[in-house]
Amino acid sequence: MKRRKFITLIGGAAAWPLAAKAQQSDQMRRLAVLIGLASDAPAQASYAQFLHELEKLGWISGRNIQIDERWGEGNMDRILVQAEELVSLKPDAIFVRGIRALTAMQKQTVTIPIVAHAIPNNYVANRARPVGNVTGFTISEYSMSAKWVEMLKEVAPHVASVAILHQSDNDATPGYFPSFEAAAQSLGMKSSKMLVHDIAEVKRVIDTFAREPNGALVLPPDVFFYTHRDLITALVARHHLPAIYSARDYVPSGGLISYGTDVNVLHRQAAGYIDRLLKGERPVDLPVQAPTKWEIVLNLKTAKALGLQIPDKLLALADEVIE
Repeated sequence: MKRRKFITLIGGAAAWPLAAKAQQSDQMRRLAVLIGLASDAPAQASYAQFLHELEKLGWISGRNIQIDERWGEGNMDRILVQAEELVSLKPDAIFVRGIRALTAMQKQTVTIPIVAHAIPNNYVANRARPVGNVTGFTISEYSMSAKWVEMLKEVAPHVASVAILHQSDNDATPGYFPSFEAAAQSLGMKSSKMLVHDIAEVKRVIDTFAREPNGALVLPPDVFFYTHRDLITALVARHHLPAIYSARDYVPSGGLISYGTDVNVLHRQAAGYIDRLLKGERPVDLPVQAPTKWEIVLNLKTAKALGLQIPDKLLALADEVIE
C-alpha cells in the first residue's frame, strides 16, 4: 500500500469517532412543555426566560431540539388531555409548570424524565436522590405560611381574623395549614380555611368572609388563583380586605403585598436541568432544590386605598415597590 493512501486511511479512521460524536450532538431531540397557567404576558415572559436559557446552553429550537408546548389555562380537564397528547409524541424530556400539570403528566408516564417548576413539598421522600422520573424545584416551604400571616399583621395591625383560600384540586395547599394556624394563634388572630371549587365559589366565600370586620386573606401558590388573579384582586379591593399573595404578578393587578419565589430564577434553573437530562443524566442524579431567592413586592396605591401605612422596615426590604 502506498504511503499517502495509508496515511489517508489512518486519518479517516481516527476521525470516525469525532464525526459520530458531532452527528450525535446535532441529533434532533424532542422536549414537551406543559404549562398549567393561562398564556398571558407574565407567564409568557417567564417561559421566555426558560427558552432563552436553553438557547444559552446550546439548544436551538428547530435546529437540534423540537419543542412541543401546551398551555392549560388553569383548566384541569384541558390539562389532562394535553398531557396525554404530549406523551404520545414520545419526547426525550418534559418540563411542567403547575401542580395540576405535574399531576396530569404523572398519570401519563412514569418513565420519561420530568422537570417540574413547582414540586409540592411532600411529593418526594428523598430530595437529594428523587426516586422515579420527576425532579425539579419546590416553589416554597410549608413554613412560609407563617411568614405570610406575620407580614399581614405587620402591614395591617388591626387585623383580627385571617383566612387562607384552598382550591379543591390542589392537594399541596393543606401542607400550609399547620404553620398558618400556629402563626395566627401566636398573634392573637382567629384563623379559618376557605375551600373553593370554582371562581363563583371564590366570590361567594370572600363576600361572606368580608361581612366580619378586621379580616385579611392569604392566597397560597395555586395556578387556579393565579389564572384568575385580576378578578380576585378586584374582589378583594372591593371589600377593602388586606391580602398577601405568593407571587409578584398579583401586585401589579392591585394586590397589596406578595412574598414568594422569583419564578424567573426557577425557569432558568429548570432549563439547566433539562439540558442535563438531554445529555444523559437521570432524574435521580438531579436533586430537588428548594428556593434560594425570595422577593417582596408592595403596592403603595393599594395600601393607601386601604388606609394602611407600610412600615419603613418593610419598605426597605422590598424588592419592588409599585407607586
